[in-house]
Amino acid sequence: MRFMVIVKATKDAPPDPQLMADMNKFNDELLEAGVLLGYDGLHPSSKGARVHFSGKNRTVIDGPFAESKELIAGFWFWQVKSLEEAIEWVKRCPNCHDGEGDIEIRQVFEPEDFATAFNDEEIQKEKNFRARMAANAAKK
Repeated sequence: MRFMVIVKATKDAPPDPQLMADMNKFNDELLEAGVLLGYDGLHPSSKGARVHFSGKNRTVIDGPFAESKELIAGFWFWQVKSLEEAIEWVKRCPNCHDGEGDIEIRQVFEPEDFATAFNDEEIQKEKNFRARMAANAAKK
């Protein structure tokens, strides 16, 4: 099972060097355990934008965005056997927040999860597309 593990944003501040060292150590543990598929941190919302959809209209809203607790600071992609295993890994994570905070865990859909909506050929097409995408990423 694949999971996206979402670290919620805090105030726009440079990362603490000790926290970064602790996170790198945690990432090493995830990699050695065969759990880590990918990860990245995101720039603050002040450097981003949102596009609001209303029918055929599109409106661009420049950051920063007020509700930092609803924003994503970074994420991991993990391969684990269950939600319970993902939870156990998150419990080992260094605290990314000053005091209280949340890390959200969400299971990623697999092509087979759409078996009732797609036939075998369409599921295979999706798997082939994902393989091409991975091959393109490996070339860069």
